[in-house]
Amino acid sequence: MQIVVKASPQQQKAFLSKTWPAGCHIYWYGTDTLPEKADAWFDLSCEEEGPAFATRTHTIVFANAVLLTNASLPEHYVRINGWQGFLERPVLEIAATAHLQAVQAIMDQLNWTFTVAPDEPGMIAARIIAMIINEAYFALGEEVSSKSDIDTAMKLGTNYPYGPFEWCEKIGIQPIYRLLTILAEEDERYQPAPALAAEFAEYKITA
Repeated sequence: MQIVVKASPQQQKAFLSKTWPAGCHIYWYGTDTLPEKADAWFDLSCEEEGPAFATRTHTIVFANAVLLTNASLPEHYVRINGWQGFLERPVLEIAATAHLQAVQAIMDQLNWTFTVAPDEPGMIAARIIAMIINEAYFALGEEVSSKSDIDTAMKLGTNYPYGPFEWCEKIGIQPIYRLLTILAEEDERYQPAPALAAEFAEYKITA
């Protein structure tokens, strides 16, 4: 099985941590000579850099596009949750409204489990985690406790693998802030907490 992937070094590491079938060969966009045809295409940099395989219309392309919707992507693109911390998980979140049969065939080849998410910004998991992170920043701004103590409390109290600030560090404050801002356009409950907005402003200055 031949797979073509466009990804940052950090995304490459997460991608390689998944379980792969025997005989699978991965070609890295920008490094390897790409085959004319491949069994699966992954555009993990799509959210930051735009579609890299827009002309590869002979097959579907799995795109890390948590903040977008399928309507804003090429017709053969299928959104996945490829954020850090989610791509490595055993169940892949996919918003496959028009290509479900093709998605199922490729997932069967890879022997990967997936769940179908709504074609909305944030899908399911990222939307929930972003809201949890936002609530943690509200608590931080109200001086309820420190970041480390809030992380510890959430892990011990809810058995989460990461605390909200650990999640934010893993995913990155920029995508979290952008997702909350997009969601807040439809529902003010997602309005970024002042402490989160302030930290994002500092990030933009130093980035």
